[in-house]
Amino acid sequence: MRSTRFQSISISDFKQVEFPFRVGYPLDMVGFAEPGGYRKAESLPAFLAEAVGDVGGALALGPSWLNVGPAGLIDFGLPEGLERRVAVRRFGALDVHLPAREDLICFKLYAAVDQGPRSKHMDDLHALGPSSDELVAAARWTRTHDTSVGFLAELRSALAHFGVEVDDGDL
Repeated sequence: MRSTRFQSISISDFKQVEFPFRVGYPLDMVGFAEPGGYRKAESLPAFLAEAVGDVGGALALGPSWLNVGPAGLIDFGLPEGLERRVAVRRFGALDVHLPAREDLICFKLYAAVDQGPRSKHMDDLHALGPSSDELVAAARWTRTHDTSVGFLAELRSALAHFGVEVDDGDL
């Protein structure tokens, strides 16, 4: 029996917090909650990797239904104030910190720009129904992660998909 309490930050969509779109796998984890903030999840601790394997086998989710694929988001910073807005859900000894809607819009816009207009992330972003102001705020955050000209062009295209036009000074 595992008795270790563990806290993590996820950027995935969870039905438990009533996001209006698909609940899918994998579940993306970016870091571990610690006093004063979040620490990048380089890998899952052995006890958690074992538990993930157990759950994945029992529920036919596969071995990597919980992963640290997008942990690099922490390198350039999570949206300001995220730690005050997360919803904490307890699953036995596991506390999962789930992003608030405005933070999820940031993550989904970044992923939609990265993976394109036909991605599941663009579908998720549509389901969230962000306002123009929310999209511009999220776009500003995405620019802290990728300042390239190519990303900017794709970002503008994604924003235009929602009817949002921006000038260079807006981002």
